[in-house]
Amino acid sequence: MYNLLNEVKQIIFNVAIYIRLSKEDLDKTGDVDSLSVNNQKTVLMDYVRRHGYTLVDIYIDDGYTGTNFNRPGFKKMIKDIENGKVDMVITKDLSRLGRDYIATGEYVEKYFPLHNIRYVALLDGIDTFLDSSNNDIAPFRAVLNDIYSRDNSKKIRTALRTMQEKGKWVGGCAPFGYMPDPKNKNHLVPNENEAKIVKEIFRLAVNGMTYCQIKDKLTKENVPTMSLLRDTKRVGEKARKGIWSSKTVKGILSNELYLGDMVQNRRSRISYKIRKIVPNDKDKWIIVKNTHEPLVDKRTFDKVQKILKNCKVRPNKKVYRLLDGLLYCGNCKHKISICKPTKTGKTYMVCNYYRMYSKQHLCTSHSFNYDSLEQIILMQFKEISKKYLNYSNILEKTKMYYENVSNQNEKLGRYTDIDREIEKNKEQLDKMYLDKLEEKITEEMFTRISNKLGYKIKKLEEEKKEISKYINKNQNIKDSYEECVKLIDEFINKPTRSAMLKFIRHIEIYDNKNINIYFNFTKLNF
Repeated sequence: MYNLLNEVKQIIFNVAIYIRLSKEDLDKTGDVDSLSVNNQKTVLMDYVRRHGYTLVDIYIDDGYTGTNFNRPGFKKMIKDIENGKVDMVITKDLSRLGRDYIATGEYVEKYFPLHNIRYVALLDGIDTFLDSSNNDIAPFRAVLNDIYSRDNSKKIRTALRTMQEKGKWVGGCAPFGYMPDPKNKNHLVPNENEAKIVKEIFRLAVNGMTYCQIKDKLTKENVPTMSLLRDTKRVGEKARKGIWSSKTVKGILSNELYLGDMVQNRRSRISYKIRKIVPNDKDKWIIVKNTHEPLVDKRTFDKVQKILKNCKVRPNKKVYRLLDGLLYCGNCKHKISICKPTKTGKTYMVCNYYRMYSKQHLCTSHSFNYDSLEQIILMQFKEISKKYLNYSNILEKTKMYYENVSNQNEKLGRYTDIDREIEKNKEQLDKMYLDKLEEKITEEMFTRISNKLGYKIKKLEEEKKEISKYINKNQNIKDSYEECVKLIDEFINKPTRSAMLKFIRHIEIYDNKNINIYFNFTKLNF
């Protein structure tokens, strides 16, 4: 193998040794030792010494794929080539240089000859300074190396997808609020510090705050970002400085993973050669229910989705008005925007469709005074309140219903008694088993008593389960009552944007100034 260079051995070359080892190579059965960095270095250093060449440097990329050339060691070698420090490059074989047959061919057949670089792939017998048949088949070797990477990529993707479909976490970085279980890296458990922030974000959203308002509040209160908590550098500069973004907040609030469901395959690489990651359509997501501890309940999550449906990410200078996001053109059905106040302090509205196609006259401007509209809507609210809502009656009925079903202390006491009874019966069962082993009782007697105790334990556990359901239902009623009190107060006494988003689906405004209000309810039973 080493006698291929007899024709040019009298020339002293300035050599760059290039070594690469990737994770895909570690999967090759029985070949790990021969491909190791130390093994490659030993073989190539011996080659350089035997021929008396001058070693410029050893360039190593450990843990980098061969399907692209964006590697720090390789880029440093290219820089030294262009600075005239190197005139010969050697690798253990062609696959160490790269596994993308197109890019590898570009370097071997174009780049190296253009820069007068001699390239040697030692074990493949390739030497670009020799007229050898091994050089002629180099392109075929490159294609085979590429095929190996493609097949290996398919195997890895198939294995990962199988794990995802089983609800196992296979991502590199756990979602904000979670961390890999120390006992099982494919299972997520809450990260205490991050989980508190996630829960707070959902709480703020339920109270009607928009993406921008939430991120401003978090930044102002110096709530640490994910990059600060995890000391991550692969994010934007703002996040590293503790500045939250609307995109991050929106991503958290819309992620079903916080319900305890594993959501994966939301993004993927374009191909095994192109490292760029693109979002997948939702029908390609892999969702497995109830795989880990939730950070938010389904009721809260669904409520947030409804509230934020009309909350768009807007510039920081945008001032959110009471009806912002609820206004639609009754003629063309497109959104109506609330403009910035004029110099005189007045605020007007405009149909977005008209604004985009004003020259085509597809709609009218609907340029009405916003403040007047807001007063009209509030007056309508008051009339509806007087007609349908009896504040005292609603609270009284809700409170009565809550008190009628609530025997909390009694139920909790029974729940504790059941636990003691179950434990007592289990102890008795254990004692009977020991008596049987010591032949104090017969097998027949043990079977009869154990069946009786087992049936009793089963019934107690069923009762315990029913009480648990009752307590949970009671808590939900309590939450509903407290929320009802808050909503009615917001609705009647001091209407807020949060209340508007919960009560109103949308408002249509016609060019003749007629107004239709569409509520989130169809019937009032009070």
